[in-house]
Amino acid sequence: MKKVAVIVAGGSGTRMNNTIPKQFLLVKGKPVLYYTLRTFLDSYKDLEIILVLPEEHIAAGQEIIDAFFDYKRIQITAGGRTRFHSVQNGLALITDECMVFVHDGVRCLLTKKLIKDCYEAALEFGSAVPVTECKDSIRLIKEDDNEAFDRNRVKLVQTPQTFHSKILLPAFKIDYKDKFTDEATVVEAFGLKVYLVEGEEDNIKITRPIDLVIAETLLAE
Repeated sequence: MKKVAVIVAGGSGTRMNNTIPKQFLLVKGKPVLYYTLRTFLDSYKDLEIILVLPEEHIAAGQEIIDAFFDYKRIQITAGGRTRFHSVQNGLALITDECMVFVHDGVRCLLTKKLIKDCYEAALEFGSAVPVTECKDSIRLIKEDDNEAFDRNRVKLVQTPQTFHSKILLPAFKIDYKDKFTDEATVVEAFGLKVYLVEGEEDNIKITRPIDLVIAETLLAE
């Protein structure tokens, strides 16, 4: 089946204390976004990428593509007001039935194995959302109190969240709600269940300066 990765890279770098958006910061001499694009392109030779960027940074994204990749497999579109709207803009470019991966551009340490695992699961179940175990103790906050909660009932959600286009495209035509923090919440609001697959501990989302140090160390290994 045709494969399309919608890679959302709309971060501003606020928590990085840097004027350069985090997706363009360098790790081992290359932009964070380079590693994300490289892994997806290497995972399947027939996979195409839709890269969603802030409008003011499209030129910077194009420079990365021109320097490292086959431009025929990657197209760029502008992001929107929220993640939901950015993904919506990316999905608008999909015209054929396909399997769609939606991935955070700053999760640059994912592996080809995770991409393939998500693809295979989505072929069977229509969706695949990677998750990892919660290792910390959990407390639920109530109005005037809090209480312990069984962490074994909690999963930490990652990307690429993978769906058949017949599921994801119609789901993203519903009206936006603040609770839409990822694609799984949108699909659930559309009335469908999502299938969970095992994620990867190293598939971290780079949001803070320490995450760059971790990424550099893991890439060196």
